[in-house]
Amino acid sequence: MQPIRVGYVRYLNTLPLVTGLDKLDGVEPIPAAPSHLVGMLESGKIDVGLVSLIDAARTPGLILLPVGMIGCDGPTYTVRVFSRVPIPEIARVHADTESHTSVVLGRVVLYMLHGLTPEFIDYNAREHVAPSDPGATEPPETILLIGDKVVTDPPPAEAYPHTLDLGQAWRERTGLPFVYAVWMCRADDAGTTRIATASAMLDRLRRRNRERLDWIVRTRAARYGWPEDLAARYLRELLCYEVDDRARAGGELFVRKAAELDVVDSPTLAWGDAVHA
Repeated sequence: MQPIRVGYVRYLNTLPLVTGLDKLDGVEPIPAAPSHLVGMLESGKIDVGLVSLIDAARTPGLILLPVGMIGCDGPTYTVRVFSRVPIPEIARVHADTESHTSVVLGRVVLYMLHGLTPEFIDYNAREHVAPSDPGATEPPETILLIGDKVVTDPPPAEAYPHTLDLGQAWRERTGLPFVYAVWMCRADDAGTTRIATASAMLDRLRRRNRERLDWIVRTRAARYGWPEDLAARYLRELLCYEVDDRARAGGELFVRKAAELDVVDSPTLAWGDAVHA
């Protein structure tokens, strides 16, 4: 039988979901940027993927598997806005192209907080260029960044004195967790033994990794450029990995807010069945 192809992201925050994936029989782990995973899932290049939440609302035919997620119930450290001007004065945002959900969260939060509808510009944060404005010579006024680089290589504070943690802002305004990404599959595959096997495997792996977070931090944090103490707080205290009722409510509220801003057409999510391992 062909191995179950699992698409995932190589960030520190995914380690509690994917550490040990490469050791499992019948599994082929496939790393990719967060924004690429939905296309890989649609095209059949992967069977299951840790896909950005907003892609489930934008892409017909995806099912969310409630066996693991990347979320937060307050500050998240790694999804932040950095601005040269005060947050209420933001007019343009150069947004990291690595994540779809975080960009929409930026739109939603800025509108909820200040009624802002700034222009969003794709920004390759690793190369510090905007593909739509390659001739620009001035540093961006405002940047939305995601991932490990927010901690390991942030913009200089003296140049960007105004910051906004989007996870914290969401929690303060809604009282709910925020969900960035969830394991997903194609709807046509949702009832198959293959997906049931993958779901049970991912659920067990998440539960096992929850019990060995100290080891994960001790052996992996340095590879990602994180100090151990900060990585431990990040993974243990700030991030959420289990899809519970509050997480579902937060995800569903988010896609409704996105629909109100005409960012998505459908304000609904299609959840699969829970796994009872």
